[in-house]
Amino acid sequence: MAITIFNGDDDISDSETPLLNNDVVTGSVDFKSRPSVRSKSGTWKSASLLIGVEMAERFCYSGVSSNLISYLTGTLGQSTAAAVANLNVWYGTATLSPIVGAFVADSFFGRYRTIIFSSLLYIMGLGFLTISASLNSSSYSDCKNGGNNGSCSPPSFQKICFFFSLYLFAIGQGGHMPCMQSFGADQFDVEDKKESVAKSSFFNWWTMFSCSGILLGYVIMNYIQENLSWVLGFGIPCIVMCFSLIIFLLGSTTYRFTIISDERRNPFVRISRLFLKAARYCRLPFIPISNEQEIGDAEEANISFSLAPIWCTSLGYSIIYAQPSTLFTKQAATLDRHITSTIQIPAATFQSFIVGSIVVFVSLYDRIFVPIARATTKKPSGISMLQRIGTGMFLSLVSIVVAALVENKRLAVASEHGLIDVPKAIVPMSVWWMVPQYMICGIADVFALVGLQEFFYDQVPAELKTTGIALYVSVLGIGSFLSSFLVFVVEKATSGNGRDGWFSDNLNRAHLDYFYWLLAGIGALSFAAYLYFAKSYVYIRRIIV
Repeated sequence: MAITIFNGDDDISDSETPLLNNDVVTGSVDFKSRPSVRSKSGTWKSASLLIGVEMAERFCYSGVSSNLISYLTGTLGQSTAAAVANLNVWYGTATLSPIVGAFVADSFFGRYRTIIFSSLLYIMGLGFLTISASLNSSSYSDCKNGGNNGSCSPPSFQKICFFFSLYLFAIGQGGHMPCMQSFGADQFDVEDKKESVAKSSFFNWWTMFSCSGILLGYVIMNYIQENLSWVLGFGIPCIVMCFSLIIFLLGSTTYRFTIISDERRNPFVRISRLFLKAARYCRLPFIPISNEQEIGDAEEANISFSLAPIWCTSLGYSIIYAQPSTLFTKQAATLDRHITSTIQIPAATFQSFIVGSIVVFVSLYDRIFVPIARATTKKPSGISMLQRIGTGMFLSLVSIVVAALVENKRLAVASEHGLIDVPKAIVPMSVWWMVPQYMICGIADVFALVGLQEFFYDQVPAELKTTGIALYVSVLGIGSFLSSFLVFVVEKATSGNGRDGWFSDNLNRAHLDYFYWLLAGIGALSFAAYLYFAKSYVYIRRIIV
């Protein structure tokens, strides 16, 4: 039997003859290009499967990315500053690559096909990472057996293999992440009141189950990486990702695919054409518009530009967001992490408190906070999307201030016990002191991250929904690059001439607390600017939530 596979969800210009009944979803077709039947396609039946696939993908991503700082400073033998800089650049690339994935999906292949292609790249990257880890493992073992305990750095070609695999992995998730979430949101018809309400809840539950996958990745994969092997630590996510792709394909017959007419195809080209026309007539008081199509393009361009101030002022939050997977982990590694005399928790696993608090608070937010806020504000969603983002930004400031205070306490304890010049000593201070900063980060993400997801998905033009998801992810990507730049500048400014910089490999002589205070100042300025622009922002259309 021949099966027609089209350009995914947004690459269908024509479909078969519509069914003449009220059960047909307007502007949507099924896997075989027939009009979607409401009772047989989409909604939670499809969305729940996509959420499960996303949960598996987040397990893979977090299981690999969360403990890379240990792999770089341990197996690859890099310094703390070099490892943090490399990881911030990689995190930035991983979170900016969704823009490329969204462009490909919205302009050429559609979300469905892009998910398939990016999943294959994802699997290839994880497979090569596993091979790279096996090469490093055998090289490290040979070095140790040879008695060179002090200089067991892997050869350059193994490092090249590792970073090539890591960036291939990042590119794969860049196509998968924005397409999967926007494809999931496409399963709900905004013209149906009941489905519109469900669509708003979809973003909350998507975040909760995504974070559940992240939590499992932290707990399971970090333990395997620290106590068994890095080969298994990279290999298991590769196998899980293979199964998730199979599950995604099995659900194809239940999905809804949005119809985009031929004249509305490739919105990037249409908007770019308008910008070129604007440049050509820049000396005129207005741009001559020749047809209704150009009027629509102009409206889309205005909508896109109106989002820029919100995007820019969210960067202060994203810089703080980049810290738990790098500096927080190094900070935790110096503290007492024993839960019994023989069992010690891996430092990277403490990031699970972030996702754990997200999982718990998302449920509380959706079931308790929103109804209470709705009764007060009379808004269906309780608070607006911009209010939600602003609340998260403020809480992120609180988290970094708490982190600075805890680090100051850690340095005081290290000094009190004469451990300043003993870099590998465990400071006699419980790692549980760090739990509040992790948990506040998680609660901040419930407000800011989910708010950014919903805001950019909702406010972009209809043909750019995947790009809307990518825009929110790109905020995090640029934040990682800015964090890397700050680390580089601060390291250059505070080290040299025999001085210990803020990022000294001996954390007992470093000053992460000073860096955290710097981030708090940057975040406060960014938050103030955000409040200014958010107050004057006009929503493009009324949202039913």
